[in-house]
Amino acid sequence: MDTRPNIIFIMTDQQRYDAVGKRNPNVITPAIDRLIEEGVLFSEATAPCPMCVPCRNSMMFGLYPSQTGVRTNSGCMLDESRLPGIPLPQILKDAGYFTAGFGKTHWNHTQKGVPGSRRGFDVRAEGQPRNSVLVEEGAVMMDDEDPDGLAAYFSETRAFGSGEENALGYIGMTSALDIESHRDGFISKKCLEFIKSYEKGEKPLFLYLSFIKPHAGFNIPKQFEDMYDIDAIPDLPQPPWDQEPDTHIRAQMDVCESLHTRHYELKEVWEKLSPVQRKKTTLRYWANCTFMDYLIGQNLDAMRKNGILDNALIVFVSDHGDMMGERDHRFSKYCLFESSVRVPLVLSGSYLDKALRGTRDERPASLIDIVPTLRNAASLAPDPRLSGLDLLSGRMRTGAFSEFHGGGADRNQPAPAWMWRTKEYKLILYREGPVFEDGEIKGELYDLINDPNEWTNLFYDEKYIKIRLKLTEEMLAHAASAFARAPMMGDYKGHSPITPK
Repeated sequence: MDTRPNIIFIMTDQQRYDAVGKRNPNVITPAIDRLIEEGVLFSEATAPCPMCVPCRNSMMFGLYPSQTGVRTNSGCMLDESRLPGIPLPQILKDAGYFTAGFGKTHWNHTQKGVPGSRRGFDVRAEGQPRNSVLVEEGAVMMDDEDPDGLAAYFSETRAFGSGEENALGYIGMTSALDIESHRDGFISKKCLEFIKSYEKGEKPLFLYLSFIKPHAGFNIPKQFEDMYDIDAIPDLPQPPWDQEPDTHIRAQMDVCESLHTRHYELKEVWEKLSPVQRKKTTLRYWANCTFMDYLIGQNLDAMRKNGILDNALIVFVSDHGDMMGERDHRFSKYCLFESSVRVPLVLSGSYLDKALRGTRDERPASLIDIVPTLRNAASLAPDPRLSGLDLLSGRMRTGAFSEFHGGGADRNQPAPAWMWRTKEYKLILYREGPVFEDGEIKGELYDLINDPNEWTNLFYDEKYIKIRLKLTEEMLAHAASAFARAPMMGDYKGHSPITPK
């Protein structure tokens, strides 16, 4: 019998690092809190890119966006013969795991209506329609089994716009639908069906459970809204300036019409809302987190009952955060500020050494560390192409790297912004204008201890020159080393498992 641990990978979408009860007692997340109590909370974890598609590709391949080539939400990999590496489900399947995936990947686009590869999953179910770009070969799609529920969901959220992220999507509503008519309810239902019928065989299990929320829109089942008191919701402090100053997001909005339009349309609405109306949006975001926690708890309880967790390593993570009205009424992600780029990251389960349980790890962890960590748990040799670290090895880097390449939907693409973050400071380097133009490098430097809102840019302050130079050297050394490793390392045969055309 294979004694390697089952690997349980649980993921939400756009859940801020502080939107869990153990970090913010205002948020009700008992299932996630239990994982933290029984595991390790990586309190300084960040995303390699503050948006869904590039971040999720990075996480599944263990490579940065500049290595995968997927840098924005408009990017994808359509040619399975030219992937930059092997995605995590395929790695574990090849290593002898039975692999089951339920819910959002967003790292496997295809042509609309043409099934794409499952990329290593033996079993697959998704809460999307079959005619979407997210359909996978052999996967159960929501409209296969519950077309009326999916139609009712899309009808309820029709006014929320693309991605459910317009002003009405953030204002939200009390949902009139039952839980199973929500796409996440369907995802949870299919996972529970699998868990209850699962019989332990010779292979260990890799189970991927990934929800679509708490990403806007905020159509929340009443039972979760009712768990919060509007009078207990804090209003958000706003910065001492009326317009975003010279920063990386200002430079990118000047090039990307989509980023500019997104921000100012939402800002115009939010400036006219009363404090109570603004608090209602925060309440619904937190209630959305509680909704996802409820579904996570159901599945974890079923796994405990079935013995799946008797020998298991559990990962809980989100792909990025949400600004949620901070910094001049800014919403969604698409920037390198804390509430966008930081993520909740937890390792838990019986596989962990008992000394680690209930601890907090303040190393600069990143989502690219997940593949190396799970490779080791699966008794696989380290992959020399990967820049991430095994989070259970005790190794550490001096900071965390992230890159941002604009919204992706615009003809003109901005020059990238690069971030290097330690617990104490954050450095951001960027250049104004489109990506293919030359120009002066500008920067931001924030004292995260004394200025957690990142309102005061110290980059040009002479008192901080040594810190700025030190962080710049660390960032450039890390990026140069990482980008030289993959997707092809070496100039003879390299280490890539796939030969490029």
